[in-house]
Amino acid sequence: MQLYGKMTATAKNRALEFLKFVNASPTPYHVVKNLAEYYKSHGFQYLSEKQDFGSLLEAGKSYYVVRNQSSIVAFSVGGKWKPGNGFSIVATHTDSPTLRLKPKSRKSANGYMQVGVEQYGGGIWHSWFDRDLSLAGRVMVEEKDGRIVQHNVHIDRPLLRIPTLAIHLDRTANASFSFNLETEFTPLIGLENELSKEETFENGEKAHHPALLSLISREIGTEVSPESIVDFELILGDYEKARLGGIHEEFVFSPRLDNQGMTFSASRSLISSLSDKSLENDDCIRVVASFDHEEIGSVSAQGAESNLLLSVLERLSGSTENFYRCMRTSFLVSADMAHAVHPNYASKYESINSPELNKGTVLKVNANQRYMTNSHGITILKRAAQLSKAPVQVFVARNDSPCGSTIGPKLAAMTGIPTLDLGNPMLSMHSCREMCGTKDFEYSVQLLSAFFQNFSDMEKKIIVDE
Repeated sequence: MQLYGKMTATAKNRALEFLKFVNASPTPYHVVKNLAEYYKSHGFQYLSEKQDFGSLLEAGKSYYVVRNQSSIVAFSVGGKWKPGNGFSIVATHTDSPTLRLKPKSRKSANGYMQVGVEQYGGGIWHSWFDRDLSLAGRVMVEEKDGRIVQHNVHIDRPLLRIPTLAIHLDRTANASFSFNLETEFTPLIGLENELSKEETFENGEKAHHPALLSLISREIGTEVSPESIVDFELILGDYEKARLGGIHEEFVFSPRLDNQGMTFSASRSLISSLSDKSLENDDCIRVVASFDHEEIGSVSAQGAESNLLLSVLERLSGSTENFYRCMRTSFLVSADMAHAVHPNYASKYESINSPELNKGTVLKVNANQRYMTNSHGITILKRAAQLSKAPVQVFVARNDSPCGSTIGPKLAAMTGIPTLDLGNPMLSMHSCREMCGTKDFEYSVQLLSAFFQNFSDMEKKIIVDE
């Protein structure tokens, strides 16, 4: 058995950087806000989709575009780029399986204050029981001048909990833990007899607990009253912070690894690729696109099946003819977390193509095109791996096993851009609490940075279509 290499300070520091990122990003709105601030701190200029891009772009400069405050496209224009040249793209997603408050969430039973929630995505829902849950999202607030403004909110303390039933009352609990998602999966937020007079005011429709609205308004600021809250999209999350774990800190224990892990790595790789001034001689545009709504199919105004990426690329191309030429000299990496072999369920994995934690980024292959990886893409990424000295692995699902998918097939079909699927290996995917390898963050940053820096040259030398 191959032994893991020694943890380097660089790898550990990269993982610690991720911990700060994910702990500050409880929702897609926070992810995009934090990414925008990160890009801006490295000289990227904000562009509104309402602006004329053509009059603002300069070779050698970097920009970012935001839609719905939950999807973001950042790009750096090569110093030698001209219309008709290609794009090197890494695409990720900002959302994760979670629970979201219903439009009318106010519930109560037997003296308990409860909130109605809706399941978002395909979570492992039993993992949400008996966890300390926080609340975060965006709140639309009417200001004194009549404008309605979005505020991000993060109530960063144990606020809610979905308790299990004691084994004394259900002797079958260990044999088959099953529950009704509507009636037995309702979070508790407080006790009705603990309410203060200020928390018992009644808003018009009584859609939400007044105490919850008071808490949200206080979290936003002293000038925001509960009555000024027009609407909100609030998401439950694991209160426990992401942290290093394992006997040698070789693990990362975290919520939302899928897919904040690869969203983090993609953004850092774009910045890392600019460090040696390679952009000056690049005739491509380097792009990182991070979309909302992957976990529910990507069909939305800001999902991967929207026109967000297409519209940005077409506007950068300058004309329809240039746009189609660009598509044929571009390459897209769909970066979404991958499955590591689980030692307790090894029989669920293909015996040869089973990735391990801390052994590098995983190239994901599926003959039925659930993943887009083919020999063209493998050639490009293996070359990037050689140049960066970052290890890579391969994952193939068993023939008798289902296989997930990503935004890769959707974007490949929409754009015609050759595409490859990859991601860092992890365990407990779609659980409330997931885990991955500490070293794989730096491996993926090295790999994707080398892809950005060298794609222009590789595209000319790896010939598929003349």
